[in-house]
Amino acid sequence: EDVTVTREQMLQVHEGARTEAGLRENIRVGVQYIEAWLRGKGAVPLYNLMEDAATAEICRTQIWQWIQQKAALDDGRMVSAELVKTLMADEMNALKAAIPFEAFKAGRFAEAIAIFADLCLSEKLTEFLTLPAYEALA
Repeated sequence: EDVTVTREQMLQVHEGARTEAGLRENIRVGVQYIEAWLRGKGAVPLYNLMEDAATAEICRTQIWQWIQQKAALDDGRMVSAELVKTLMADEMNALKAAIPFEAFKAGRFAEAIAIFADLCLSEKLTEFLTLPAYEALA
């Protein structure tokens, strides 16, 4: 069946709930994808899904946008750089505890979190996450 969608409908902003769980998931997926990308992996199995750069782009851009727009989570807290930094530290500690020590040590997690944090916390949106990531490969 054909569906007619108006210009106004296309421009309506979705009003779904923003949650801490969603913010944490964006952090985990974004950092783990960048870490794998730095090791030469273009597609990465994460949480029973095959993820690629497009998913990581959505993760970091959504976080950046929530900070810039001073978006509120469903519990009333504002998404701020400070909150994101705190959750990033929490998620990296959880990831470090979940991955075997040698695998974490051999990975590029420190670089990945630094790149992801810069992308999410910068004042201006970087065009594509691989631009600063390529610098880490040099």
